[in-house]
Amino acid sequence: MNVNGTHHRTIWMPEPGIVRIIDQRRLPWAFEVIDLKSVAEVAHAIRDMAVRGAGLIGATAGYGMALAAGEARTWEELEALAQSLVVTRPTAVNLAWAVRRQLDALRQHPPEDWKGVAKREAEEIADEDAAFCSRLGTHGLEVIRSLAAKKPDGVVNVLTHCNAGWLAFVDHGSSTAPIYAAHDAGVPVHVWVDETRPRNQGARLTAWELAQHGVPHTVIADNTGGHLMQHGLVDLVITGADRVTRNGDAANKIGTYLKALAARDNGVPFYVALPSSTFDWSIADGVKNIPIEQRGGEEVAWMEGIDSGGILRNVRVIPQTSPVANYAFDVTPARLITGLITERGVLAADEMALCAAFSDCVPASARQ
Repeated sequence: MNVNGTHHRTIWMPEPGIVRIIDQRRLPWAFEVIDLKSVAEVAHAIRDMAVRGAGLIGATAGYGMALAAGEARTWEELEALAQSLVVTRPTAVNLAWAVRRQLDALRQHPPEDWKGVAKREAEEIADEDAAFCSRLGTHGLEVIRSLAAKKPDGVVNVLTHCNAGWLAFVDHGSSTAPIYAAHDAGVPVHVWVDETRPRNQGARLTAWELAQHGVPHTVIADNTGGHLMQHGLVDLVITGADRVTRNGDAANKIGTYLKALAARDNGVPFYVALPSSTFDWSIADGVKNIPIEQRGGEEVAWMEGIDSGGILRNVRVIPQTSPVANYAFDVTPARLITGLITERGVLAADEMALCAAFSDCVPASARQ
């Protein structure tokens, strides 16, 4: 992804013992990078959403384990540091997946080799994330291209929810990868960007990303999507995911389920884009079994923005006496999903198709 003409990844290790990230809490008001020098700082960055998004959380956990390899003196200490990362965000499966992958790699080596092994593994996790997201763009481009061919003006209007862009991964993004690929291939595309309350990741992050890449877009209130679909102004919905089960149920930012219902009612294709690290092959029923993170009420009660004088301020938007519930995710059942855009192609959201494509997916009939 280019920022002001310069290519950036969202995370990298400039030298041993330092993990460098883009502080997403500052966007779009300021583009700043910060250094994380301990596992505790990495855990705080994940929990406080300085980094966020399924793929980037996984990559950050991978780099966090590279720091853990330098801090731990025993396997027990290493496992404790690993657990301190796992508990930061319960819904995104990439987090635990990356930590397990690091532990599996480190288990094969003596402690004196841990730092080198963990750094290499972290780099591989990050490189793989970027490569898989690039492939999502290639496969998703064909979906957009086929819709463009049916439009008199050729312009495909895509609705997004939350931020599943470059900022949510190491590079390219998941739901935005096909959009960037289409734009770069000369396929006219326009994006309806859900603001995505309560943290406004769409309005703050997706809109900023699209502007940096030169993609035409319009920010809308979260509740506008259904109206646009009713009037034929949405050709396609693409969202990301934080966890997808082996039967195709998809957990994503709260409000995604409502977009899927509106899309089904209006005959609009609804796709979920994700790399394979976001699959949870151990779960079949996502509605019942995917853990849904509940975050602090202050995210709903307060909003941040720049006032007319250019001053960044926090303002309270609900009464002082009103309690708040802040469910961070919901689950869209597979029956509402047109297809899953993966690095291995566009797949049906069902167990048979997924287990045919991924060897790690074991169908229920074989789990005896």
